[in-house]
Amino acid sequence: MVSAPHSSSQQHDRTNRAGRLLDWYDRHARVLPWRVGPKARQQGQCPDPYHVWLSEVMLQQTQVTSVHDYFHAFLARWPSVRDLALAPEEDVLKAWAGLGYYRRARNLKRCAEVVWHEHDGRFPDHAAALRDLPGIGDYTAAAIAAIAFDEAVAVVDGNVERVICRLHAIEKPPRLAKPLIHAHVEAMLSENGGAGERQGDFAQAMMDLGATICTPKNPSCLLCPLSQDCAAIAKGETGTYPVREEKKEKPLRHGAAFVAVDADGAVLLRQRGETGLLAGMSEVPTSNWTASRDGETGTEAGPFPADWRQAGTVHHIFTHFTLDLTVWHCRVLARPAVDGWWSGPEELPGEALPSVMKKAIEKAMPGATKKA
Repeated sequence: MVSAPHSSSQQHDRTNRAGRLLDWYDRHARVLPWRVGPKARQQGQCPDPYHVWLSEVMLQQTQVTSVHDYFHAFLARWPSVRDLALAPEEDVLKAWAGLGYYRRARNLKRCAEVVWHEHDGRFPDHAAALRDLPGIGDYTAAAIAAIAFDEAVAVVDGNVERVICRLHAIEKPPRLAKPLIHAHVEAMLSENGGAGERQGDFAQAMMDLGATICTPKNPSCLLCPLSQDCAAIAKGETGTYPVREEKKEKPLRHGAAFVAVDADGAVLLRQRGETGLLAGMSEVPTSNWTASRDGETGTEAGPFPADWRQAGTVHHIFTHFTLDLTVWHCRVLARPAVDGWWSGPEELPGEALPSVMKKAIEKAMPGATKKA
């Protein structure tokens, strides 16, 4: 059961940090398409767990502005978890194309199936059970539990880490200080009643504070409801926190991509394997590069003999490595007998192509992957 929303007559303690933060959130909450704002919650509207879950999965390692259109498009096609559970996986992957980290899309589909078939279409209402669902880790489970069900659980994303590291002048990088950061958030929740029944609002207020006030550069400390408690402000060192961790240089890999076009303007595509990088996505034929080794960069790796002409090079950044792909282009009068399929000009923009493959096609055929 979703807990009853707080009523407009309820007051929170403005002398504690959670109370001041909620006061600020009531006035300055961001308007987001998946969010039930504080005024709407006061009027009795409860968050839809499906919307919360969908947005949180989309927001993993993706900017808020990039998620808006995808969120609306998914809801238009699959308005409920049942609809998503019964959808063909290929359609979900196509709709996800451009968001990156495609394993999230496959887990999204599997999670919807589990919720529909094993939980009667209802998301579990506490973090411990949510963590058992495909693709839901500690953070996502906590976010869904707090925002959708008002569970008193610490929700810590990158924005919250930054707020807490400055608030307490934590001398370790966030990755090494996670238990301490969680403990500080839990302390805010518990002090003098903390967020009371407004656990979801508190979680979103912390996120908003980091996103709009306690920003990575040039934080607006004068506008912060927690400024009087902030150790970094007291030290005059807000720019020092969070402590930065020395980044390892990403390895650079090389490979080749082959954009073959037939007389009708169709492009040869194939499907990547079910495991590994970009699993299950569509691609133009490429050489055998991986995250750990280079692939061939010349025409010897082409899918068939042809008059391959170099179209340029694309540079793409993955999480753990960067990739330079030499792009080769050819036109054929007759389709050779090779694995894959030929995607026509009308179908190509809707294919489940990851960004690196769109870049390769665009290098050879500018505008080909853009929707009309």
